[in-house]
Amino acid sequence: MSNRTHRGGQAGTTSKIENYLGFPAGITGADMGRRAHIQATRFGAEFITQRATGLRVDGPYRFLQMGDGREISSHVILLAPGVQYRKLDVPGGDRLTGRGIYYGAALVEAAACRNEDVFVVGGANSAGQAALHFSKYARSVVMLVRGKNLAATMSKYLIDEIGRTSNIEVKPGSQVLEAFGEEHLERLRLCSEEGEAEVLASSLFVFIGAAPRTEWLPPEVLRDAKGFLLAGPDLRVDGKLPGEWKENREPFLLESSVPGVFVAGDVRHGSVKRVASAVGEGSIAVQFVHQYLAGF
Repeated sequence: MSNRTHRGGQAGTTSKIENYLGFPAGITGADMGRRAHIQATRFGAEFITQRATGLRVDGPYRFLQMGDGREISSHVILLAPGVQYRKLDVPGGDRLTGRGIYYGAALVEAAACRNEDVFVVGGANSAGQAALHFSKYARSVVMLVRGKNLAATMSKYLIDEIGRTSNIEVKPGSQVLEAFGEEHLERLRLCSEEGEAEVLASSLFVFIGAAPRTEWLPPEVLRDAKGFLLAGPDLRVDGKLPGEWKENREPFLLESSVPGVFVAGDVRHGSVKRVASAVGEGSIAVQFVHQYLAGF
């Protein structure tokens, strides 16, 4: 039995995915998630829209604890909860979240920004994709990039397309210091290579990395210093498996420190953070699940 508590993840909020095989014109994350849900349902998958709150092991069974107090028993669990956006930690940021400051980007938000000056924080692919999408509606899009350039964090095809888009301005060495506004975002205080300045702003979209959703898991499920789940070869420290591993075999490639609990997608330590990679890992994990179950 497979259970997934979050559908879509970061991919689900991406305005356009252009580097996924089979969609030459690109596809929105929301549409991809919708199609995946329909396809999985057609193959008999059951979706439970509950928040996972815990995981426990009892002999050959793994019990997933749900937010409503129920438990689901299974021989195998595949963890793919994704990651959540990191918050912009500046004065006014929390108060104006949802009122001019947004995390992620959607088609409806872009259309609502028609003829505005939009600010995008971040220099990775998700920020680049959002900037390009907003550029079709907004008067201008200003990308606030903390680093010296985009080359270290963004795919070249996106950098090239941004360079060809006349109403996108990339400001390297920039960051938001403060957000102002009563009922809605009105101004931003920025720090850049040119110094500090206040600018009028009504829409700020934030893409500054993500944190794994793993705080609900027990300590037996090992993770790295940032909370990403360790699996397969990454479980070894100085060539040795951790004491939590009690099996007389090597962990499978995507198996966590708890036998029968597998990991796929952005939540895994060392993952590539791309939709195609996450889908591929899920497919690979299923093959190891079959091998695991064959050992019963």
